[in-house]
Amino acid sequence: MPKGVPTTVPTDGLTTRQRRNRPLVVVHTGEMKGKSTAAFGLALRGWNQGWRIGVFQFVKSAKWKVGEENALKALGRLHEQTGEGGPVEWHKMGEGWSWARKAGTDEDHAQAALEGWREIQRRLAAEAHDVYVLDEFTYPMKWGWVDVDEVVTTLRDRPGHQHVIVTGRDADPRLVEAADLVTEMTKVKHPMDAGQKGQRGIEW
Repeated sequence: MPKGVPTTVPTDGLTTRQRRNRPLVVVHTGEMKGKSTAAFGLALRGWNQGWRIGVFQFVKSAKWKVGEENALKALGRLHEQTGEGGPVEWHKMGEGWSWARKAGTDEDHAQAALEGWREIQRRLAAEAHDVYVLDEFTYPMKWGWVDVDEVVTTLRDRPGHQHVIVTGRDADPRLVEAADLVTEMTKVKHPMDAGQKGQRGIEW
């Protein structure tokens, strides 16, 4: 897409305005870092538009603190105080979903992930958010905790104007096929190759 201009225009009967404003399913996958970071960047853009942001982290431990979480929660408080931007919700498996508090066994994690997905389905049906970040959601699908075909059908049939961003390695080909925008993060170089561990402000 040179300079943002499509190379082809489909004969779908939509106007340019309708086509450019349609809700998207976005997938960030691949082995390299930056998948979640890119998703949170889109959430920040959505917040600036006044959109309702919902972040749902499926794998990261509640003890793992990410800078984007603090930043987006602060922006959510700013919205509550001033009306600027949009509301923000952030739910993290491990500290207990708002709707499920489970212990730490694999079976419990699988059940919590499924219950989390069920809640997201309810929210999609109710059009609760404008932007959904399903962080590391490829893993519950890969591990068989959540049915991929069900996910694809739910995302395809979601009502209204709701953008959904899914992150994680090894995105299922069915999800990739159903998505509107897919980015694969490929490693060229990484400081870990030279023995360097993650550092403050870069990894968290």
